[in-house]
Amino acid sequence: MRKRWVALGVLALAGAGGYWAFEANKFRLPGLIQDWRDPMQPNRAVSWQQGPEAPPAGERPPNIILIVADDMGFNDISLNGGGVAGGIVQTPNIDAIAREGLNFTTAYAANATCSPSRAAMMTGRYPTRFGFEFTAVPTAFAENLAHGDGVGPLKAIFHKELITDDIPDYPDMGVPSGEVTIAEAVKAAGYHTIHIGKWHLGESPALQPQAQGFDESLAILAGGAKFLPDDDPDTVNAKLPWDPIDRFIWANLRHAVTFNGSKRFHPNGHMTDYFAAEAEKAIAANRNRPFFLYLAFNAPHTPLQATKADYAKLPQIKDYKTRVYGAMIAQLDRRIGDVMAALKKQGIDDNTLVIFTSDNGGAWYNGIPRLNAPYRGWKATFFEGGIRTPLFMRWPGHIAPGSTRADMTGHLDLFATIAAAAGAKLPSDRIIDSEDILAGPAKRQAMYWRSGAYRAVRMGDWKLQVTKRPEKARLYNLAADPTERHDLSAREPQRVAQLAAMIAQQNRDMAKPIWPGLIEGPVRIDVPLDAPWRDGQDYVYWTN
Repeated sequence: MRKRWVALGVLALAGAGGYWAFEANKFRLPGLIQDWRDPMQPNRAVSWQQGPEAPPAGERPPNIILIVADDMGFNDISLNGGGVAGGIVQTPNIDAIAREGLNFTTAYAANATCSPSRAAMMTGRYPTRFGFEFTAVPTAFAENLAHGDGVGPLKAIFHKELITDDIPDYPDMGVPSGEVTIAEAVKAAGYHTIHIGKWHLGESPALQPQAQGFDESLAILAGGAKFLPDDDPDTVNAKLPWDPIDRFIWANLRHAVTFNGSKRFHPNGHMTDYFAAEAEKAIAANRNRPFFLYLAFNAPHTPLQATKADYAKLPQIKDYKTRVYGAMIAQLDRRIGDVMAALKKQGIDDNTLVIFTSDNGGAWYNGIPRLNAPYRGWKATFFEGGIRTPLFMRWPGHIAPGSTRADMTGHLDLFATIAAAAGAKLPSDRIIDSEDILAGPAKRQAMYWRSGAYRAVRMGDWKLQVTKRPEKARLYNLAADPTERHDLSAREPQRVAQLAAMIAQQNRDMAKPIWPGLIEGPVRIDVPLDAPWRDGQDYVYWTN
């Protein structure tokens, strides 16, 4: 199937100008093919299903809202590290979720990139248990990254030899339909289930949200979308010429959503505003019945696009891209505040569990330093900057305001925690890695991460990272060295051996990847992508 669509795209490009047109546009091919298959439609109103006109008598289960940001750095949240641009951009509404509830200060993403993390949130399982090891991307995207300039002497590695006829078509790269999602679990317990925002867990009909337990879904099915059209009079764009990911995004992403598997259509305005406004409408429609809302903003992931109004509020930020990024963070925070205000307006604030997190750390390719400060590393690394994530929960009357907990937890535990709050059953026919952390600390011995040959484990205060490129083991005591500055592997060979054996044992229970990691790319640990190369800089290769 994939070959057939590619062939049609090649023919279309050949008709538009032959070989040279193809060479100029080959990395635009995924977007061009999708435009041909699914032409963009104008904006249309979304009609949310209406719940009962009156609330039920007596006690009712809590509403549950899971809010997920995309590529948000640890330091982007002012409660954590001060905020963007040395604290110029504050996040009072996100901070308030923590201050009015519970802040899990040692929470981890399930992976250092987006789709595997989201797969873990939805299933309560290590995504490697069911073969979801790598972020779902078109083959052309991986090939595009291989044509990047690299970093100094470090070049990307494209595994063309892994492209075989049994690789799923890109739309079929997702959470298998046999997995039980949290939406399916709470729906069985009587909840109305709603998805708004990014999905990135499969685009074929059988893998879309409405086929995976959601009654309604207003979705970006892919890994991202433009927040506004490039030439919209209200947009301020910041393109990142040093980044091959950014070049691919601008060439192929569209300002588009679907509703319950519909044809793609234009949202009304900036995507962050649009998703928040639709969430407010969905809350109003469901105020009189228990609902689960998965609100997955695509901000502040690239492409960097702010509204002119938000950009104008930050003249004190002199770096252009940082100003656009900061404007996106401020907008996201404001609109999350609007969603929280909608709960009060509808009289259901006291009976709603709100959870906030991000899918992984801030991205190195943005070119903005200190996104994950004080931690080292970025998205696409298993350093704390790549996987340490905010996890805040607010539930008036059930969670004491101003609470903090330092026990190790994260995305894995969202499934069981949400299910317990909803009175839903956990699947009994498979291993569930999730635990209800509102009932107390998780009892697991350790947490694990894997992407190809790059693997990591944290047990207690000790964390081991093992890489193939470079071939290296890095051991840190996070109690004494939370920012991973002092590698103790040479001093603690027995501990390295112990933790490496744990990684090997855990890997034996994982599944073969459903699709291969076609690209290995270098990521420097301490500087963003646009920083000049200097000999001696620490790096890892990330497989995707």
